[in-house]
Amino acid sequence: CKPTDTAPKGFDLNQLDKTVKPQDDFFHYSIGGWIKSNPIPEDKASWSGFNELREKTVSDVKQIIEKAATAKSQDKNSGVYKVGTFYNIALDSAKAENLGIKPIEGELERIDKIASMKDFVKEVVKMSKRTSNPLLNVFINSDPVNSNMNIGWLWQGGIGLGDRDYYFDETDRAKKVRAKYKVHVTNMLKLIGYSEKDAAKSAEAIFTLEESLAKISNTRTENRDPEKRTNRMTLAELKKMSKNFDWNLYFSELGVTDPGTINVAQPKFFKQFGAVVKKTSMNVLKDYLKWNLVRGMATELSSAFVNERFEFASKFMRGQPKIAVRWKRATDATSGALGELVGQLYVKKHFPEEAKVRANKIVQSLLVAMGDRIKGLEWMSAPTKEKALEKLSTFGVKIGYPDKWKDYSSLEISDDSYAMNVIRANEFAFAQEMKKLNKPIDPTEWGMNPQTVNAYYSPARNEIVFPAGILQFPFFDKDVDDAINYGAMGAVIGHEITHGFDDSGAKYNKDGNLEMWWAKEDFKKFEEKTAGLVKQYDDYAPFEGHNVNGKMTLGENIADLGGLTVSYEAFKKTEQFKKNEKIDGFTPAQRFFFGWAQVWKTNIRDEALKDQIKTDVHSPGMYRVIGPLANLPQFFEAFDVKEGDKMRRPKDKIVKIW
Repeated sequence: CKPTDTAPKGFDLNQLDKTVKPQDDFFHYSIGGWIKSNPIPEDKASWSGFNELREKTVSDVKQIIEKAATAKSQDKNSGVYKVGTFYNIALDSAKAENLGIKPIEGELERIDKIASMKDFVKEVVKMSKRTSNPLLNVFINSDPVNSNMNIGWLWQGGIGLGDRDYYFDETDRAKKVRAKYKVHVTNMLKLIGYSEKDAAKSAEAIFTLEESLAKISNTRTENRDPEKRTNRMTLAELKKMSKNFDWNLYFSELGVTDPGTINVAQPKFFKQFGAVVKKTSMNVLKDYLKWNLVRGMATELSSAFVNERFEFASKFMRGQPKIAVRWKRATDATSGALGELVGQLYVKKHFPEEAKVRANKIVQSLLVAMGDRIKGLEWMSAPTKEKALEKLSTFGVKIGYPDKWKDYSSLEISDDSYAMNVIRANEFAFAQEMKKLNKPIDPTEWGMNPQTVNAYYSPARNEIVFPAGILQFPFFDKDVDDAINYGAMGAVIGHEITHGFDDSGAKYNKDGNLEMWWAKEDFKKFEEKTAGLVKQYDDYAPFEGHNVNGKMTLGENIADLGGLTVSYEAFKKTEQFKKNEKIDGFTPAQRFFFGWAQVWKTNIRDEALKDQIKTDVHSPGMYRVIGPLANLPQFFEAFDVKEGDKMRRPKDKIVKIW
């Protein structure tokens, strides 16, 4: 039925821009009014539906944390004390100014004492635990071919710019980025005591080292391929392949006597990085470690460090004029370091059980709809369909918050300094990670905190996860009509389900193991279909010379198209769709697509958009709206989009996968 004026309407008609035809540009038609009336705040690089909800959630979390911060509890082991103390110190700018560089002086002194390659390797490990990840990344994740077990993973690293291609591209932007980056490194080194001349010289040497590491690194597109990043080997095999690095010492410093099977995600990098290090002078390596230290800890130090980091990483790279106020930064830091302690307090106050029940109902309807879509596929053979349905039937679903919370009792939080609390939190998180090595997977573990405004699909666990944070408007509202919820949260749920069958997820079987379960001919057809999506998004360019990377964003684009298709199928079974009564002059089908558009409403600064295209596997918001809809017959019917209209791709180019 039509809502009253006081009831939640789900879609505000003021968001429309009726000077634009929906058949020409549905993004600007549906939320062009919102774009005009929502300029980007000065402390943001972009402003979107995600940002609106994140701001609300940050405000909600702030109130919870502030309550903890004023609590009288003297029990230093209590979660309330730890949350409150961490926040109070993070908020204390005067203390940070008084301390200056003191919190990291011990780290700098240790680096200064490095006298050999053995010392260097030890410090690389020490920093990985405490402050940053110089040179390479180590973490624990599921075994790609035995998803019930955790193993050690090695991942390329060592570069300070957001993408390896920034080191080599000959575009005007890339050249500016390189020049500005060297100035930024110089400025940071000056803040820790280098002279202008020495800082500039060291910055050049650091850049040369990073450039050498970037040359041997995989691209983001290469790293998306699970087969390419699956290279399991023993320590003996790793040592044979990667000869110029002391792996025995490295694992010993990690506290690991026998790492067992190791997955080396980028063999090309690990074959060569040791030689790059070996030919670099010890003085340059020490400068490089100091740069990594200060880069990793800048936001927890005095304003000189905070501002220098902001000037490069946010103002220059993303066009953001002003830094966020300190309480927002302190809230985010507390939520990051003590995620599930904050999460427990958050869900108690902000996640009603009825929201979980209705969200789960939508999830189940989406799983059924995906099964129906698979059964009806004309291009897939019966044996592959059977395997696909089997995989779908074993999907795990997590909604809201974990059944078992993390134990933070061994983490010490003190009032000595913001930086030291972050270092201790880093050490705690690293130790918790390493405890999982060669142990069975904990099925209750979450990869996101409950207050996070996001969702994910885990191919190794074959599960979809929706934290409480995202189960709010504009994604989900238990009080609005199904059209809006299915167009928004339903399509997001469908998106995560489809990740199990995107170009990467499709290579994992029902148990989360890397295995080709497809008939060869079927997978060939699948790749032919996805190639059309690559070409479609390759052609999108918000600026000349800055095209979306269709291959890098393919998984997300498949998931958007599949998510909308599957959610619409589920929506068709609702009473609202069957009754077909208009709300605010629009049909349920039209409101479904409004629900999707308002999820991706976005204003973004030019520099931030250029950086997103270079570094993000997600397409920009505008293309997340027009891209999938231009392939959907359901959309054409809802808005009378005819052949030849801009929002309808030519018949021979329409992509239909799931």
